[in-house]
Amino acid sequence: MNPSAAKTYLPWVVATALFMEQLDSTIVNTAIPAMAASLNVTPLSLKAVVTSYILSLAVAIPISGWMADRFGTRRVFMSAIAIFTVASVLCGLSVNSPMLVAARLLQGIGAAMMMPVGRLAIIRTFPKSELLSAMNFVIIPALIGPLLGPTVGGLIVHWMSWREIFFVNVPVGVAAIYLAHRYMPDYRGDGVRPLDMIGLVLFGTGIALLSWLLEVFGEHKLDVTSAAVLLLIACCLLAAYVWHAKDAPFPLLRLALLKIRTFRVSVGGGFVTRIGVGGLPFLLPLLYQLGLGLPAWQSGLLMMPSAAAAMGMKFISVRVLARFGYRQVLTVNTVLIGLTISMYSFVQQGTPIIAIVMISLCLGFFNSLQFSSMNSIAYADVDSADSSMASTIASSMQQLSASFGLATGSLITGWFLGDLPQSNRLALTSALHHAFIALAVLTLLSSLTFWTLRKEDGESISKGSA
Repeated sequence: MNPSAAKTYLPWVVATALFMEQLDSTIVNTAIPAMAASLNVTPLSLKAVVTSYILSLAVAIPISGWMADRFGTRRVFMSAIAIFTVASVLCGLSVNSPMLVAARLLQGIGAAMMMPVGRLAIIRTFPKSELLSAMNFVIIPALIGPLLGPTVGGLIVHWMSWREIFFVNVPVGVAAIYLAHRYMPDYRGDGVRPLDMIGLVLFGTGIALLSWLLEVFGEHKLDVTSAAVLLLIACCLLAAYVWHAKDAPFPLLRLALLKIRTFRVSVGGGFVTRIGVGGLPFLLPLLYQLGLGLPAWQSGLLMMPSAAAAMGMKFISVRVLARFGYRQVLTVNTVLIGLTISMYSFVQQGTPIIAIVMISLCLGFFNSLQFSSMNSIAYADVDSADSSMASTIASSMQQLSASFGLATGSLITGWFLGDLPQSNRLALTSALHHAFIALAVLTLLSSLTFWTLRKEDGESISKGSA
């Protein structure tokens, strides 16, 4: 494929895959209460359905760059979409919670290869001066997923059953495979490095254990001593990986890239910001359906304004970044996100719908600008030869922070709910309000990280794209 054709069609290929992934995740969040009732478990306990997917993403993403360098971006991308689609069918056929969690793990493995490889293809195809515009183009069609997901999921749950929500991925997956076969460039690494198996075991085990601890601790299945011991083991495994990566000739994640200031700030500041934002897709449907007593389809409608505002921001984010620069935008915008999240702590029965819609619009608007900024500045000073590794590290940390955010929000909610039943509407609403405040504080604190940027950081991207 010639370069001109790649620039024309590649954003559509990646956007289709991202659309499928985003549609799936937003549909699942809306259907959590219905799943819980069908499988005879509590809604909060089903956070494993969401966290297992995010967890497998975090564990499997580190090998995505190696897979792309070894087997080519086209083959890996197509295989990832196929795995995701088959796993979606298995989710719909699940007869109990463990089977559903296992299918979601497989789904996460497919997604782990899908988006980092798609992002890598974008980075290698477009020069830095065109990178921000290309990434925004990918995101705009993909945001249709969150726009349609809550409503489609709510209607499916209302008229049929939650199982049908996973079968929506089948036609989209087939279309994505066709587009990838025709238009995905087949990039490979110049010299394929050996896979760091020791690093994969250390990092993967440590991350998996840490995320699992957050999940089960929220359900009070472990005593404090056992949890402390397992936490220490998880931290030791991750510390061992850091020590191993220093001397390994071909580490799984080359942490030396974090010496690049713009990349370090994007990954580090973005990690904490995404913890604050990551719990909302799981907590908001609980607030709307269990706290406010709304049916699933109405809950889905209340999620739509956020996605619509996010799409609108993509059209002006390039000009905003060119006008104010990355440092000022990220610092101020992160504070605005934190304040917006805190507004959900005032939502209760009797709150006007228009007020909820306005909060949702603000959240989508600010989140969209935030993610465009963090995702693009990460590659401002990264050499082309390091783009595969940088994409792998950034994607790993993004998914890990999303997992931590979901677990943190659920943990705080469960803590303040105590022994009261989740059917107690007032108690659950109060517990969710505490979770929103905690996530808002985390987001506000993350704004301090972006002060370390320099005024001129990212100009190679923002000025060139203006």
